[in-house]
Amino acid sequence: MPRDLYVSMNGCDTASGSRDEPFRSINHAAQIALPGDTVTVAGGEYREWVRPARGGIDESRRIIYRAAPGEHVVIKGSERVTDWQWVSGTTWQADVPNLLFGDFNPFAIELGGDWLVEPDPYRSSEQPAKHLGEVYLNGRSFHEVSTYEEVFDPIPRTTYLDHWTGLDGKESDPTATTFVWYARVFDGHTSIWANFQGADPNLELVEINVRSSVFAPTARGINYVTVQGFELAHAAPQWAPPTAEQQGLLAPNWAKGWLIEDNLIHDSKCSGISLGATSSIGDNYSLIRGNKSGYQYQVEAVLAAGNAGWDKEHVGSHVVRGNTIYDCGQTAIVGHLGCIFSVIEDNHIYRIGAKREYFGHEIAGIKLHAAIDTVLVHNRIHDCSLGIWLDWETQGTRVSRNLMYSNNRDLFVEVSHGPYTVDHNILASPASLEVVCQGGAFVNNLVGGSVRLEVVLDRSTPYHLPHSTAIAGFGVVSGGDDRWIGNIFIGGNLDDAYRPGGVHHSTATYGTAGYSGYPASMSEYLAGIDRTLPDHAQFLDVRQPVYSAQNVYVSGARPVDSEWGALVLDTPATLRVIESGKGSRVDIDLDIPEAALGASTSVVTSADLPPTCVSDAQFEDALGRPLQLDVDLVGAVKSRDVKYPAGPLAGSLRPGVTRVW
Repeated sequence: MPRDLYVSMNGCDTASGSRDEPFRSINHAAQIALPGDTVTVAGGEYREWVRPARGGIDESRRIIYRAAPGEHVVIKGSERVTDWQWVSGTTWQADVPNLLFGDFNPFAIELGGDWLVEPDPYRSSEQPAKHLGEVYLNGRSFHEVSTYEEVFDPIPRTTYLDHWTGLDGKESDPTATTFVWYARVFDGHTSIWANFQGADPNLELVEINVRSSVFAPTARGINYVTVQGFELAHAAPQWAPPTAEQQGLLAPNWAKGWLIEDNLIHDSKCSGISLGATSSIGDNYSLIRGNKSGYQYQVEAVLAAGNAGWDKEHVGSHVVRGNTIYDCGQTAIVGHLGCIFSVIEDNHIYRIGAKREYFGHEIAGIKLHAAIDTVLVHNRIHDCSLGIWLDWETQGTRVSRNLMYSNNRDLFVEVSHGPYTVDHNILASPASLEVVCQGGAFVNNLVGGSVRLEVVLDRSTPYHLPHSTAIAGFGVVSGGDDRWIGNIFIGGNLDDAYRPGGVHHSTATYGTAGYSGYPASMSEYLAGIDRTLPDHAQFLDVRQPVYSAQNVYVSGARPVDSEWGALVLDTPATLRVIESGKGSRVDIDLDIPEAALGASTSVVTSADLPPTCVSDAQFEDALGRPLQLDVDLVGAVKSRDVKYPAGPLAGSLRPGVTRVW
């Protein structure tokens, strides 16, 4: 019979676990819980790593971990430090016994892994390193400095730029702070020096990272677990590239069917939630061996995943819903391979990668590789280095009804072959879309910034049989094979999106004009193939068809030359996002001509979206049913018999202020 187990700050781990005799630690309950059991945790602050020993059997026999109704439960990977000694000025020192850390001392472990750029993983011993440790003053995280001397006279930490756009794009605003720390590890203790800028650390709450995770099994295959209603904070997981085990503050660890719901997750050194890869598919071999590219090792990782149980029966099908995730250094949600068939919805994600202590090519609010049949719906993402980054094998993926703004970039889809669908979103950052892939359908979006296109002929990436992890083939991205229907594009100044003179600046535009010269149909595409060339050369660097209809272009945005039914208005227009009150309400202030909002499009279905060229697949939902894109950003359902304005709102979009969240 299913049991109810209880945990309380006043409990004892030798007790029975009943309501009257609760356990003291959540992890103790996690070693006892069986399929069907519910673990209810009373309010309080628990400093531990919860490592479930087993999971549920199916959806009806889960193991549920939940905060007691109406009570605030905090689980932290940090410990409090109270014995600080004043050194000089505003700098203090604490000598922490290494016994506190056990076999994991984050102040001794350097940040590192494939695709980490700064600090340089190939640095010499003289170059500064970053570590997984962290110091917090009343919840505020400090910056690590490279030398003992810097702690006493810190220069405001401008740290690193968002180099993925920064070297060739728009320089991001740096983070400036003089709250800094430095550490040295000795045989028996770790000395930490921190500049508290006038605060007395013995009178305030000062905490340091101690654990790599807060809620994560160490064994694989712990399925059907629910984590509900907690605050989870202060973890030190390692950098999470797709070619290694992807650690997280909270992580299923290569499992199936987790429900992660209504949690407050913050202050992970790297990733908040990991739905990602297992170490059995690779372990940073590009960095460690240095004998071939990370791209090649990632191809090997995808092929090795089959031996690690990469299929719908064993991995993925997670639901990540209703969480608030902020102040993580790399990602709020990361996943390679293990995120398949999942739903990520109604999450509020902000300040990810914003601290800029380090940089690598895996930083975003949500960063997923191989998001096969994964749905990202109604998430609010802002003030991040990058909003959503979908990389490799974006197939059957749907990005729907999301609000993204005040990011360095909003949505980046890379080296994939589709089909994937982007519908009813507001993308309001100066750099709104980067399409470095093919096989997409963009329907009823409001695109307030630039659109950048790029072909990739030097990396051949996998595509799959529909709704499957089985690999059907490999292909390069020659460009095109995209569908654009019923979107609103607002023009602007590319200098606001990318650095003038950079490569990214030169490949971006406003609207769909970047596709001009591409074929407008499959028959036109086929007619342009030079059949006198050798087989493999006939299709090299040949652009694929672009299907574009009934989009609206204002304020300098322009359509592809072959578009049918485009509405082009040169009237100036602007889009501004307004957060109200405590930020739970969001409005947009849309200065746009009334003529741009006239009725123009019917509900788009699979019948309006030609199949993809390379992956040769239909636009369908995860169950193989035809798509019907009939729910707008705020949840209004459209009728098949009615025409609606372009953009993400069925009837309420208008000039002026409109509530969207």
